Amino acid sequence: QVQLVESGGGLVQPGGSLRLSCAASGSIVTIYNMAWYRQAPGKEREFVAAVTSGGSSNVADSVKGRFTISRDSAGNTLYLQMNSLKPEDTAVYYCHAFIKTILHYGLDYWGQGTLVTVSS
Repeated sequence: QVQLVESGGGLVQPGGSLRLSCAASGSIVTIYNMAWYRQAPGKEREFVAAVTSGGSSNVADSVKGRFTISRDSAGNTLYLQMNSLKPEDTAVYYCHAFIKTILHYGLDYWGQGTLVTVSS
């Protein structure tokens, strides 16, 4: 069994910063790609940023230059540094990972989400 647990969400003023974390645990053999998605109220879930096991990353145009995605050296913890936050960044942020376990070659896993609210 695999768990992804996000943390770091909260209320922040426009222009502020937050750092999200996502810790993966369980019967993990290899974590391939990891990513952040978000879902704003009344909208569909959208891609924010992703990073491969090799460290290559890409981010959505809407957050380019403001958000940075990274992984720790062990590769089991994912981060999202969010700077210059805007009200339109308000959403529930979800961690995603494609993971090889002792039972499966590769499956998609999602965290429970962490709420980010940008408001004055």
